[in-house]
Amino acid sequence: MTCFISVSCSSNSESTNSSVPAGDCPEQPIQVVVSVDQWGDIVEQLGGDCATVTTVIESSKVDPHDYEPTTGDAAKFTDAELVVVNGMDYDPWATKIVATLNPEPPVVDAGKVAGLSDGENPHVWYGPDYVFEFASAVTAELSKLSPKAAEYFTAQADSWNTSMQPYRDQIALIKASYSGQSYVATESVFDYMAVALGLKDVTPAGFAAAAANETDPSPGDVASFGKLIKAGTADVLIYNVQTVGALPEQIRSAADQVKVPTVEVTETVALGATSFEQWQVEQLEALSAALKASL
Repeated sequence: MTCFISVSCSSNSESTNSSVPAGDCPEQPIQVVVSVDQWGDIVEQLGGDCATVTTVIESSKVDPHDYEPTTGDAAKFTDAELVVVNGMDYDPWATKIVATLNPEPPVVDAGKVAGLSDGENPHVWYGPDYVFEFASAVTAELSKLSPKAAEYFTAQADSWNTSMQPYRDQIALIKASYSGQSYVATESVFDYMAVALGLKDVTPAGFAAAAANETDPSPGDVASFGKLIKAGTADVLIYNVQTVGALPEQIRSAADQVKVPTVEVTETVALGATSFEQWQVEQLEALSAALKASL
């Protein structure tokens, strides 16, 4: 699996002076550092004017698994009052930086919030329940750090929850209409969502294990995948467009030849998406259309 991400810094506040209240915030904003952009937008919406959010890795060409932070990236954590990570060995570099800080700021670890363990699928942001549990944990930590702004954070959380209704609606629609339909995937990025939708994963086990371990599947696993597609066993192919190489392209071509619909998904926030909700809903709409076409 190769994901594409670029290093940059983003903030939801134009003010560079964190010592005074900003916008509707009753006191100075909390300095928050988020490791990866899959969580950055959610944290920005939950924090509003009461949080200045810096996201270290934003969509492009760096794999968070293997990322080596620069001195400048590490410096972004220096004044952090709260750090948000994905965890599950997805962004270990961020946790290592936090361990060098004195004092260490509190950390919201999405994997731990979800009750998952290292070695499990690290793509936590694709699990609907995990996303809402994460948001609750962030709101609780922000309120703890800034008690005077607790009501503000509650209002922000309510607003965010309202904005996520189209996401809930699409999930409910697909589950009601297409639960039980099958899919194969070039890798596991979408699996938590697929489970929530009631879809059946028929990806050959050996192929899936190799993808999860970032190793090459055996010739037998590749052959099994090809036979499965040609036999029409899968209703759709879930294709991570950020996974590059001859094999994923070969799989997609095989699916195209037998008219198995391909649903494109991304590991990081899609280029042009203005929010987590928009990114996810557009993918779900594409999946719904593909599942309908496969009937």
